[in-house]
Amino acid sequence: MTSDNTKKIPALRGIFNFVISIGLAALFLYLAFYDVDFSEVLQIVSHASIFWMIGFILLSMSGHVVRTVRWKVILHSVKPDAKIKHLFGALMVGYGVNCITPKLGEVTRAMLIGKWENLSRSSMFGTVIVERVIDILSLGAAVLVSAFIWSSSLYESFPWLKSTLYVSAILMIIVLTLIYLSVKFKEKFYGAILKIIGKLSVKLSDRLGYIFEMLIQGFTSLKGARNYLLTALLSILLLIVYALAAFVGFYMLDMQNVTLTMGWVLMSISAIGTVIPTPGATGSYHALAKSTLVLLFGFGETISAAYAFLTHIISYILFILIALIMFLILNKQHINLFKYLKTNNDKK
Repeated sequence: MTSDNTKKIPALRGIFNFVISIGLAALFLYLAFYDVDFSEVLQIVSHASIFWMIGFILLSMSGHVVRTVRWKVILHSVKPDAKIKHLFGALMVGYGVNCITPKLGEVTRAMLIGKWENLSRSSMFGTVIVERVIDILSLGAAVLVSAFIWSSSLYESFPWLKSTLYVSAILMIIVLTLIYLSVKFKEKFYGAILKIIGKLSVKLSDRLGYIFEMLIQGFTSLKGARNYLLTALLSILLLIVYALAAFVGFYMLDMQNVTLTMGWVLMSISAIGTVIPTPGATGSYHALAKSTLVLLFGFGETISAAYAFLTHIISYILFILIALIMFLILNKQHINLFKYLKTNNDKK
């Protein structure tokens, strides 16, 4: 009976998290579209430029390629010959899963790259966490740059932004300090913490110990000044590519008097929506992108909602399609390889 109840808890927790994420998406979608005639949004989207849409798709895909190369750099000390196709495939499958169940995609891509490259899944999850830490740092830097380059105050239009940056900065400093001490002193540092927590809850202590091990494995994989520099440069390039994609998005809907600066600011603010646990940033992205277009740039409600809808739906469809294609191709290759190796072993 106890065993059955133990098995039910993770399932119930997963269902609860899924319901919460759907509820958040619905709330943000309501905030983004409640004062907009959606038929007008669809009318505007139907007249979108195919030429600029292709440009948007190419830039979006270029961003994912840059992210793949950055992941390869992070993995260099663990497996320098990790295949780009495996990294890209695992990344896109992870994105596809995130479109349905938020954050489960990170676990999925760690499992897949571990399987396809014959690496420890826990260490691969550690590298995914490293990548997410880098993303959050990059996002904070992008928002700070936006506040510096934009003529009017971002904080007046988004009063919550400054406090969010402060809280995020404090949390990131704490997390990075913990990671540094864990990597530097390992068991001496986090062992003492786990010993204290273990007196309160053995289960919690074991879970934290597993997380510490993954973090250590992830951060120790990023070794050498060259790899640190490459990771930083690729992170900057990633932001630039995403900003260019946001800029090209304006031309899909023939939005006038736009600048590259506007693309950067829009990318920075709307990217905050990807941190919120909704399926594929649904709702959270729409609300932030539309608010930026209306409050900062002075565009109308309908055209702003159309921009958010079109750019998101393109990305969403791309993630699902490419995730399915990459999973089927790469999984089939590995199944065939397994059969080939098994046949040869049987002959011997």
